[in-house]
Amino acid sequence: MKSYDVAIIGSGPGGYVAAIRCSQLGMKTAIIEKYATLGGTCLNVGCIPSKALLASSHHYEEATKHFEDHGIEIPGEIRVNLEKMIGRKQSVVDQTTGGIDFLMKKNNIDVFEGLGSFKDATHIKIEGKDAQEIEAKNIIIATGSKPGNLPFIILDKERVITSTEALKLKEIPKHMIVIGGGVIGLELGQVYKRLGAEVTVIEYMDRILPTMDAGLSKELNKVFKKAKFKMMMSHKVQAVERKGDEVIVKAENKKGEIVEFKGDYCLVSVGRKPNTAGLNADAAGVKISDRGQVEVNEHLQTNVKNIYAIGDVVRGAMLAHKAEEEGVFVAETLAGQKPHINYNLIPGVVYTWPEVAAVGKTEEELKEAGVEYKAGQFPFRALGRARAGGDLDGFVKILADKKTDEVLGIHMIGARCADLIAEAVVAMEYRASAEDISRMSHAHPTYAEAMKEAALAATEDRALHV
Repeated sequence: MKSYDVAIIGSGPGGYVAAIRCSQLGMKTAIIEKYATLGGTCLNVGCIPSKALLASSHHYEEATKHFEDHGIEIPGEIRVNLEKMIGRKQSVVDQTTGGIDFLMKKNNIDVFEGLGSFKDATHIKIEGKDAQEIEAKNIIIATGSKPGNLPFIILDKERVITSTEALKLKEIPKHMIVIGGGVIGLELGQVYKRLGAEVTVIEYMDRILPTMDAGLSKELNKVFKKAKFKMMMSHKVQAVERKGDEVIVKAENKKGEIVEFKGDYCLVSVGRKPNTAGLNADAAGVKISDRGQVEVNEHLQTNVKNIYAIGDVVRGAMLAHKAEEEGVFVAETLAGQKPHINYNLIPGVVYTWPEVAAVGKTEEELKEAGVEYKAGQFPFRALGRARAGGDLDGFVKILADKKTDEVLGIHMIGARCADLIAEAVVAMEYRASAEDISRMSHAHPTYAEAMKEAALAATEDRALHV
């Protein structure tokens, strides 16, 4: 029987990063993955493939709607080759997952293909291609999450689908009904809207992106409506029925009326749930909560002292970069170091266009906590770079403590915000004041100037370019 210092069940961003860091710190490490490719949901059916399709569909939209404004004329009809687009997406996935294979070899990490389950607290049974039993002093659970569903919806994975199936459709829907106005539904809804589908978004709450700052939700909703999405807020889905190639969704609006929607595809994107199926956690004595999460303490340690859990399978935001930070945290804890994670400073990003990004507290959270704050906001359309590129939608908003001027939250929507949010994280990690940001030189012309201007607006209400 092979023995290891650390064995990790699951090879998503949390699992494979934990494995690399454990190996770097001198531990003999194994990783167990039930699928044939490493990388988990993120690399195979999540972050990476969805961004590939978002990029391809964005190019198509630019060519059909905006190239002419730039003096670029394309003779003949511009058409979508969906098969080729999906094929490119898969090649991006293959290259990325292949990169993880390389990293495992480079770091001398043993990879086992099969379903890993606990025999007891120090032994893992592997069922599948590499069927065997291994022993480990420490074990990290990194089994991630899977798409959630409503109890009355039957997912046939043909017409009533999850994000996994939406990434490999063989045709462009005529009318895609999206249940859920969160990140996944909006991103994939935008992909198919760009390619020519009619898209209806049905959201139970009174706004899309309900966990983000309300200003961001309002602005993105405005952009989507302008693009002719049908946005149905405050609608509670009651039934989903398939009849041949038609899907019928019934929902109750805030007046109590039942409204019916008909389409040829229905994407169910109502969040994700922790994936502990097949783990046999009871055999190791590991506690699972009523919500299906592995229970952990502040050190990400379960109730069994040598077993840890990270990523989507534990509490907190279900984000790949949060899982990565936790993977490093556990590895360094096992090595006797004292790492830390500031969960308040893990950014959230929505990769629609315009992109949406945020870090820290929202206005709603500050009001609820009774914190006195000031807000500074600057519109992208006032930036020279935004006008030059034609991406005018959006703004940057900075929230700062009214007395100390320390930045408490930064919320943005616009071009390149997925990258721009890193400046906000750095500033807040070093406990910058709004004035600190306002006095830093930002290159001109850039989208980043909106940060400086919003900081000026928050400091003394003296933004220079509005």
